[in-house]
Amino acid sequence: MPTVDLDIAAPPEAVWKVIVDLRDWPVWGPTVSAADLDDDGPLRSGSRGKVWTPVGVPLPFVITEFDDGRAWAWRVAGVPATRHEVIPTREGCTLSFGVPIWAPAYLPVMAVALPRIELLATKDAA
Repeated sequence: MPTVDLDIAAPPEAVWKVIVDLRDWPVWGPTVSAADLDDDGPLRSGSRGKVWTPVGVPLPFVITEFDDGRAWAWRVAGVPATRHEVIPTREGCTLSFGVPIWAPAYLPVMAVALPRIELLATKDAA
């Protein structure tokens, strides 16, 4: 899986909190204008919901991988999508986003999201 990474000087927990909070997705995700879950509760394996594109089209999603505090991946409209991983380091963590092998053109979009997440996580950790 092709990836793009960013070392972040924030606790892994702060970064994780940003990437699993659907209210933050439109803040850091360039291709997300809104997101919600079908059920109450935190994001978890098997969670289903909708994500809205910038042009207002809602797409169904399901969380296909979930390792609490570490990684999650999803399918959007039935298609494998991005994988998000928080890797603890001495200085904080590395945030890694992976894309399907057939979607390397999406890596620049993910690269835009990384510093936005860093900003939210360091603000929250301060």
